[in-house]
Parts: sequence; C-alpha cells; structure tokens
Amino acid sequence: MTSIEQVATLATFGSVWAVLAVSHNLADHVLGQNDRQALNKGAPTAVDVAGGVNPRRGWGACMGHVAQYHVVMGVVLTLVGVVLPLELSWPGLLGGLVVSAVTHAFLDRRWPVRWLLQHTGKRNFAELREGGLNGMYLADQALHQTALLVSALVITRL
Repeated sequence: MTSIEQVATLATFGSVWAVLAVSHNLADHVLGQNDRQALNKGAPTAVDVAGGVNPRRGWGACMGHVAQYHVVMGVVLTLVGVVLPLELSWPGLLGGLVVSAVTHAFLDRRWPVRWLLQHTGKRNFAELREGGLNGMYLADQALHQTALLVSALVITRL
C-alpha cells in the first residue's frame, strides 16, 4: 500500500521535473542566452587549439548563458512554488540547481557531446545537419533532459 507521504513525494518529483523541463526550453531557446553566447559558448575545436587558440576560449560566454539560464529556471520554480503547495528544501533546491549548472556548462562546451557520440558508434549522427535535423543539437538536448532528471531527484529527495 502506498502512503500519503509517498504520493506527495511522487507528485513533488513529477511537478519539479515538469517545471525543470519547461524552464529548460524557455531558458535555452528564448530567454537564457543571446546570439553571442550561443555562438561562442562551445570550446574551440581540436584544430583551433592545434592552431594556437586558447582552449579556455568560450568559457565566459558559456558561464554567462548558464547564469541567465538558471535565473530563468529560478524564476519559474519560484512562480510554481507560489501557486502549488510543493514542500521543497533549500538544500534540495541548491543541490539540484548546482547539478543543473555544472552539467549544463559541461555539455554546452560541445566537445563532451561530440566525444560521447563518436565513442558510442554515432559519428555520422554527430555530423548530421540535413533534413531539418542536427545530431549534435538533438544529443545535447537529450543529455540536458537526463541531467534535469537527476536535478529533479536531488531537489525532491534532499
């Protein structure tokens, strides 16, 4: 038999995950980055680094995007928290947002997504840019959603 506490935890998790998914799309595609950040947040390519480009190039744009993204996420979480009686803890919120920020910054450097695709037999998918599809973008979004699942678990359980 399921207790009321278990039902409340499941409802909180579902609500938090939904809020993170919605705020991710809003922040990643509408309010959480400008064109300069989107263009420059990725790490330089191996060819660029071999040509003398500093491998840390792009971190400023990436961190600016991650900061804006999490402001949007915090506002949406706050608005939902005002409307719904979610019992969230400060340690849980902080922990979940840290997981989100670290994973988002790491994935948005682009090389980790490309490396993963290349090392899991998806080299062609990583290069796909036709028929309205972009393999790197699709993989990036799938990995962000997976990280948000972990963030929702942390927020709910801490």
